[in-house]
Amino acid sequence: MTKTAVPKVRSRKDGAAVPLDEFDKRLLNTMQGRFPIEVRPYAAVAEELGAPEDRVIARVGELVQQRIIRQVTPIFDTRAFGYASMLVAAKVDAEHPWRAAKVVNEHPGVSHNYLRNHEFNMWFTIAVEPDSKLGLEGTLDVLQRETGAESVRMLPTLKLFKIRMDLEMEAGTDALASASAEAVEPAETEPQPYDEHDKAVVRATQGDLPIEREPYARAAAELGMTQEQVVDHLRGMVDRRLLRRVAAILFHRRAGFSANGMGVWKVPEDRVLELGGKMAAFRGISHCYQRPTYADWPYQLFTMAHGRSKEECDAILDAIEQQLGCVEARATLYSSTEFKKIRLLYFTEDFKRWEREHGGV
Repeated sequence: MTKTAVPKVRSRKDGAAVPLDEFDKRLLNTMQGRFPIEVRPYAAVAEELGAPEDRVIARVGELVQQRIIRQVTPIFDTRAFGYASMLVAAKVDAEHPWRAAKVVNEHPGVSHNYLRNHEFNMWFTIAVEPDSKLGLEGTLDVLQRETGAESVRMLPTLKLFKIRMDLEMEAGTDALASASAEAVEPAETEPQPYDEHDKAVVRATQGDLPIEREPYARAAAELGMTQEQVVDHLRGMVDRRLLRRVAAILFHRRAGFSANGMGVWKVPEDRVLELGGKMAAFRGISHCYQRPTYADWPYQLFTMAHGRSKEECDAILDAIEQQLGCVEARATLYSSTEFKKIRLLYFTEDFKRWEREHGGV
């Protein structure tokens, strides 16, 4: 059965932070960063937290119902599967941005779409399948035409230093604004080998995992495999860089992180790799990339800072600038509206259907 990704748009009504106790914060840190790939992963989480397994499962379920946890899901690597993807900045009608957002959001490869405080006011990430007939550029031509965007800037990843969206629930601003001792090396972004069995496992496990003792039981039944075989296969996909991890994804604002600032940096060209690696080492940075520049966009490095307030994001980015120096220019773009945020679903018919309906191919 084909799963459909449903865009979850932030609502003003339920966007406020929910009070969390110390157990919740420890639980959320563990679910984001150390959720194991095991037949009974919640038992391992419970052991780490010194709590009963049933309590952990029940509380995770409540946090999903309260819209603090968005989903518990495998996080597959888009590029490793050969999907072409990039960040896109567009200038759309500032008076009616939702009109353009609705058009962009209909593409199944758009996973994130935000309104930001800049002349380029719409920022979205988009991916197309390896066998896409339109390709990325053709797809963006269609979207520019249908949205009426005045200008579109393609910002593909040239170097990937970090992509790990887990919010630090326990520590404060000082921890978020500090860096590890080691700079981060650019990550592998080339497509990796995979086969039809890998695709079947992806289809069976992607999306929301059931919040239960054995969350892979249903996928195993669908695949005609034992749970142990499914878990072993997923672990192997981690080793082959097809799967980054299995983790809880949070609703940022409900979890207390009300701000995200995209810090963009112009640095000396001969220091891009060095400084990108150092920026990625900061705890409060979830994403760090090198991207192309344009005459009206001189910034080579992109960093996403997440904080409990705009001031905390500023503190993270200020700490980077103060500790690293050599910054020729910096800008910070804050999101004011979340138009779309989902995890991509791979190997479905949705991509081809969109290309037929919008591109005539």
